Amino acid sequence: MTITTTTARLEGKVAIITGSGAGLGAECAHVLAAHGARVVVADINFESASETAAAIVAAGGEAMAWRTDVTSEDDIRAMVAAVIARYGRIDVLHNNAAALDTAQRGADRDVCNVAIEAWDRAMNVNVRGAMLCCKHVIPEMLKIGGGSIIHSTSGFGLLGDVTLTAYAASKAALMQLSRSVAAQYGKQGVRSNAIMIGFVINDHAQKSVPQEIKDILLAQHLTPALGHPRQIANVVLFLASDESSFITGDTLAVDGGFTSHSPAMVPLREFFERMGSNKL
Repeated sequence: MTITTTTARLEGKVAIITGSGAGLGAECAHVLAAHGARVVVADINFESASETAAAIVAAGGEAMAWRTDVTSEDDIRAMVAAVIARYGRIDVLHNNAAALDTAQRGADRDVCNVAIEAWDRAMNVNVRGAMLCCKHVIPEMLKIGGGSIIHSTSGFGLLGDVTLTAYAASKAALMQLSRSVAAQYGKQGVRSNAIMIGFVINDHAQKSVPQEIKDILLAQHLTPALGHPRQIANVVLFLASDESSFITGDTLAVDGGFTSHSPAMVPLREFFERMGSNKL
């Protein structure tokens, strides 16, 4: 099999991206559309979804906006039916929607102080929503011989931390959901992978994250700078395309090396710098 790389790597494919009215999801929608995909901008905020879809069309791409609450099976069933009615197929599903707004973050703390409402919302949106999208999209993928499913996860789902307990547990569950989908439908052509996203400088980070926290996080990265939305979208593009046809059941860290090293690395690096040598 010969795979060629072009500027239209998703030509003829249809991609659903949940939570794509703004932020990382919107960036992914723009990138996939720029490479030929017909993009379904699915978001609980229909106004935002419409704005993103309109911007894609204005740039010469093809997109439709659809209001979807991923916690509602009826909403997801209706979305899938609408996509099939318009485009006749679904090739890519990017489970990007997540509950991580300011109110959610404030209520999702350590185990003894996490609000049960925050726990339930994280599980309902981040895990149940992704599962429901898979449940209704996979049968359509099977009709055309397969497809690619991409789940947005986080280092919180891999490593223990001091806060965001519900978010962390939900992202760990999402990694396992991805592996289950890969194992259950891989022989029928459906690939499933998770991307473990690191700290990204988007509108939220620029407006609400103190510089001191950014500096702490950057020190733990193995890259000169923190991430940007386009770097995440480019990985989603790769996993959505046939170029990644031999990758499934994997969780790919897209985090500047944040989860790849010893917790002692930063203080040891500072120690060695003071000593003038890294000889132990």
